[in-house]
Order: sequence, then structure tokens, then C-alpha cells
Amino acid sequence: MAAPPSTTRKFFGRMSLPERNFVADALRAETVGGVLLLIAAIAALIWANTLPGSYETVSHYHFGPAALGLDLSVEHWAADGLLAVFFFVAGIELKRELVAGDLRDPKAAVLPVVAAVCGMAVPAVVYVLTNVFGGGSLEGWAVPTATDIAFALAVLAVIGTSLPSALRAFLLTLAVVDDLFAILIIAVFFTDSINFAALVGAVVGLGVFWLLLRKGVRGWYVYVPLALVIWGLMYNSGIHATIAGVAMGLMLRCHPHEGEEHSPGEHIEHLVRPVSAGLAVPLFALFSAGVSISGGAIGDVFTRPETLGVVLGLVVGKAVGIFGGTWLTARFTRASLSDELEWADVAAVATLAGIGFTVSLLIGELAFAGNTSLTDETKAAVLIGSFIAAVLATALLKIRNAKYRALCEDEERDEDLDGIPDIYEQDNPAYHLRMAAIYERKAAEHRRLAEVAGGASEGNHGPA
Repeated sequence: MAAPPSTTRKFFGRMSLPERNFVADALRAETVGGVLLLIAAIAALIWANTLPGSYETVSHYHFGPAALGLDLSVEHWAADGLLAVFFFVAGIELKRELVAGDLRDPKAAVLPVVAAVCGMAVPAVVYVLTNVFGGGSLEGWAVPTATDIAFALAVLAVIGTSLPSALRAFLLTLAVVDDLFAILIIAVFFTDSINFAALVGAVVGLGVFWLLLRKGVRGWYVYVPLALVIWGLMYNSGIHATIAGVAMGLMLRCHPHEGEEHSPGEHIEHLVRPVSAGLAVPLFALFSAGVSISGGAIGDVFTRPETLGVVLGLVVGKAVGIFGGTWLTARFTRASLSDELEWADVAAVATLAGIGFTVSLLIGELAFAGNTSLTDETKAAVLIGSFIAAVLATALLKIRNAKYRALCEDEERDEDLDGIPDIYEQDNPAYHLRMAAIYERKAAEHRRLAEVAGGASEGNHGPA
């Protein structure tokens, strides 16, 4: 009697071709943005440590309409204004994942959701335990919970690792879920007081935004002014203004209708992502990552419980949480790791997710608002923890880089030159007929060359 077909699912198995192409495009844009982010962070550190007076003057310079409650510093505009663009793109990514990506299928969504939840809960627990036993403040528990996908991919770009697309997609989806929970943390735990009149105005603005989208109204000159009004009202409501960006991103339609090549959400994301990755996030990094780095300051990071908790949360908590969440999902579901990968690969990606930058810096500012010294030390802890996680991940990834390169070559091979990787055409009879014709032409050419070589060899056997 034949055995019943196996229902075991594979984690990090081969993706569908359309999803693979989308992930490749998204990761390419994130990688470029991550490199710019890395450059901006380095520039901020150099500026703040060589010309500290100039850095403070520029970052604390105030401008904006005071009558509207928007007379903010440059640093504040970067954190509340420019990051709203970043979270707008995050909202679109989340919406797409929910309607067309991995999060659409509950079975496929289990892994990144569980990994993300564990990858946020364990760092928070590590931070809390460190500060309970060290006598520090518990207010920064959320700082080490966020993963910066752009920075993580920038590290991959710098070290040149040929990480398989399935692992890259896992990292991307994990970061999307991570962003969702970070947004909830900001909205729930860092809202002190609410101006209900401004909040109602923001909600009404979002309703108008949604209605215009459903009516098919087009034109940036309609949506950009409306988005600015919604953002201003949300800021004045007391809820962090970046929530407005997320809400508007989630409202966009991310599945194409008949006759559409791309959905409105995908089209707008394509337009806005360069602004987010190339301008908004690097400028935020430029005015947030500028902290004084000295031997004494670095030593303080490892002796003060608040900053030590951040470092341990990013380096240890993230790796243990994501790896543990993935292992538990495999242990208690009918799923197993892909045959081409090992658990060491999951450990490397989990360690890489310990790079927390953009959202970690933002939460650090919110958690210790009013305590400039501790805010700066927390920023230094985020930078140091992210650096340590990047170095450890680089070492782990380099060990397996030869295997990754072979997997990527298999994914990219296109011997029949039809633009579709051969690995996706194994069930297509036309592909095999094309390959047979190619091999027949090659065989014929080799036979001809053999005959030529044989004739030349016989001609050389004559007398000298």
C-alpha cells in the first residue's frame, strides 16, 4: 500500500517566481537606502565628535508655524516629520504582505509572526532583567525590540554575502511584522496625553483620505496637502505623528484590479520609497546618531544598566528570540527546515536582526525624553549593540558563504536564456524541448570538432 503524501511544509523553501521578483526589487531598494543610512550615521558621528557645537546648533535650530503648534527643532522635524514618510512606506509594505504576501496565508504567516514576536519579547525581557538586577530604569524596555531592515541589508551589501532569496524574504517579512509591533508600542506606551479635538480632526482627515481613494480620485496635489494636514493634527493630538503615515499607507489598495499592471499601493510605494530611503531616513540618522564617542563614554555603555540592557537586548535577546521562535514553530507544527539550509543559517539571520537603528533611536528618544544625558548614552548603546550584532552576523554568514553562493547560482541559472530561471521551469515541457535542442546543437558542434581534431591527428602521423 502506497504511503500517504507528506504534508510537511518546508521553512525557507523556494519562493514563487512573482514573489521572488518582488522581494528582489524591494530588497535592492532597501539595500541602497541602507548604504545611504550607514553613510549618514558615520557622517553624524564624525560631525558630532569633531564640531560638537556646530552639530548641536543645527540640530536644535527651531522653525515652523508656532500658531499651529509646529515650531519644532531640526532634530524633532526629522524624527516626527521625515520618519512619517518611512512609516508610510512601512504601512504599504504591511498592507501588501497582508493581501498578497506571506502574511496572507495563515500557515505561511505563522513563522515570521512568531519569530517577530519572540524577537521583540526576549530583548525586552533581557533589558528588564538587566535593569531589575542592576537597579536601572525600566522605561527603555522597548528600545532593543526593533530591527532595522535597511541597515541589516546594507551590512549584507558591504560583506557581499549571497544570501538565498528565501532567507532574505524571511528577513524582510520579519522586519515588516517587527515594524507593526513597534508602531503599536509607540502608539500605546509613548502617548502621555491626548488632545481629543486634534485627534478627531486627524480621524476625519483619514476618513476623507480613504473616501478619495475609494472614489478613484487621482493627483498628488490632492493627497499631499491632505496628508500634511492629517500629520499636523496627529502630532498635536499627542499621539506620535508617524502613526498618521502608517494609517495612510494601510489604506492604499495593494492588489491590482483587472487590466492593472500594478496596484495603486505598489505604484505609490515605487514613487515614495526613494524619498524615504534616500532622503527621509538618512536625514533622521544624521540628526539622531550624532553622539559623543570616547573611551569613557563607551565604558559607561557597558557599566550603566540602562545602556547595557540595550546592548544585551540587541545582541543576545534578538538572536535568541528569533532563533527560538523559529525553532519552536518548526518543533510544534508540521514544518521543517529546507533541505539546502541548516539551523546555523537561521542563527546568522537572527543575529543580523539585532541591528536596531532607526526605530530603536526613535524609541530611545521617546523613552528618556527630558533626560538628555541618558538619551545620548542610549543612542550610543544602540550604535554599539548594532555594530556588535553586525560583526557577529558577518562572521556567521562568511562561514557559510560558499554554500550560499552555490544556492544563488542555482536560483539564477538560465541556460535557455528566456528570462526565467531554469529552476522554475522544471515542470514546463517547452523548457525541456528548448534545452534538448540546445544540447543537440552543442553535441553536433563537439562531433564536428572531434572530426576536425581526428583528421589533424591522422595528418600528423606521416613521416617527418
